[in-house]
Amino acid sequence: MIPITEIAEKAGIDNKYLEVYGEYMAKIDLNIRKELGDRKGKLILVTATSPTPAGEGKTTNSIGLSMALNCIGHNAVVTLRQPSLGPVFGIKGGAAGGGKSRLEPFEKINLFLTGDFPAVSAAHNLLSAMIDNYIHRDHQPEIDVRRTFWPRNMDMNDRALRKIIIGLGGRYDGFPREDTFVITSASEVMAILGLSDSYSELKEKLGNIFIARSEKREDMFARDMNAEGAMAVILRDAIKPNLIQTMEGTPAIMHTGPFANIAHGTSSIIATDIALRLFDYVVIEAGFGADLGAEKFFNVVTRAGDLTVDACVIITTIRALKNHGSGELEKGFPNLEAHVENMRNFGVPVVVAINKFPDDTESEIEMVKKQCSQKGVQVVVSEVFARGSKGGIDLANAVVETIKTTPAEKINYTYELKDSIKTKILKVAQQIYGAKDVDYTTGASARIRSLEKRGYGKLPICIAKTQFSLSDHKGMKGRPSGFDVEVVGADVSAGAGFIVVYMGDINLMPGLPDVPAAEAMDVDDEGTITGVF
Repeated sequence: MIPITEIAEKAGIDNKYLEVYGEYMAKIDLNIRKELGDRKGKLILVTATSPTPAGEGKTTNSIGLSMALNCIGHNAVVTLRQPSLGPVFGIKGGAAGGGKSRLEPFEKINLFLTGDFPAVSAAHNLLSAMIDNYIHRDHQPEIDVRRTFWPRNMDMNDRALRKIIIGLGGRYDGFPREDTFVITSASEVMAILGLSDSYSELKEKLGNIFIARSEKREDMFARDMNAEGAMAVILRDAIKPNLIQTMEGTPAIMHTGPFANIAHGTSSIIATDIALRLFDYVVIEAGFGADLGAEKFFNVVTRAGDLTVDACVIITTIRALKNHGSGELEKGFPNLEAHVENMRNFGVPVVVAINKFPDDTESEIEMVKKQCSQKGVQVVVSEVFARGSKGGIDLANAVVETIKTTPAEKINYTYELKDSIKTKILKVAQQIYGAKDVDYTTGASARIRSLEKRGYGKLPICIAKTQFSLSDHKGMKGRPSGFDVEVVGADVSAGAGFIVVYMGDINLMPGLPDVPAAEAMDVDDEGTITGVF
């Protein structure tokens, strides 16, 4: 690894804007934007087809693409989300790449990096504690404990904490009530951190967090607890993006970690803004399939950050396409086709990258290329996992050429903000998922009516559903048609600035698999960590 001060010099970051965490990690002071010029970079969005449980390599290929762009003479960077401990110790693994296309220091990145995730958890749980203290002290206006919606939080997969009872032990230990836990990446505080542009905006958004309703049915917010200042104090350093490096010594920026199936799913607006001012090409990854992370990037993040997208790379694998074709590659192609059409409908040129695995055959790769060529889609094989930047040169050249020859259009949003909540849901369901219609449970319809009555109807929507299917049911593979999706609930993230819509059996606290990755992890007497991937 190269000392982080040298990485900063490569990136054009003066040492006075660098807050060093050890030899190989640093934070970027927000004041750097006062000296940087306007945004000059081209933004490249990396997304994927509907994934298998292990993922299809978006992060690895995002890193590899940035390295390859530098390899062919361009000034490029990758901006990524931070890993969550839940997937690290669960089944999916970390979010720092792999093979010869990964970030360093690898284990530190996949565990705590510079401490941003613990800060988000602490700020979230401070608000939880202040709410229960408010209830215990019987402050006015009185909170209706049956309508207290702010959960608790931890960065771990723990299904036993999805539904709990708190406040047991007597009158001095709190007021007994039902509560829930969400994983840190699903916290509204994480979303706010990722969507804030300054300290003042951070405090404003934190103060706007909707926490409960009073006994008189009035909405209550974090600002009613006077919590936003203290929460911002905890997040003082967490709002600053993290500078690290790829294993080939090129700069990388990593910041915030919202999940894409239950949040907006991309790196922070601040990190993207700084990167676009420093670099000619900025690669940003959107979580899960394009129906989740990429849809939210266009409909939520670009609006919040005033961003444009110059090209989109859709990662697929032979494994994923076979999964969507019940073992037959050709039958799985419609899933890729749907994602390509969706991204093109946003007005962005698309390149498909096949993330090559060792057991992929040339005939299988040629079949995908042939199918894509019939749709006028450019396909490139990526071997960045095995070969680093050299394995991504074809992809880098294809992306650069696409940006030069096919300028992106003005973003064609799926819905207008003035649309009703149900209209927005229907448009996403039909245009992105391919659904026929939307069904609502009685509770979901009532919640949506309430949200619109209380003035939240003009916010964008963030749909939480399974990542394994274009539908709301993980068992519906390929490109399903003629199906209805079911909305089972809706909440407002008033601080983050969107409505969360729940479909199917999605929940905000994952569980561990039969054999957690944690079982294979260890540290020796020299302090060397093994088993983190």
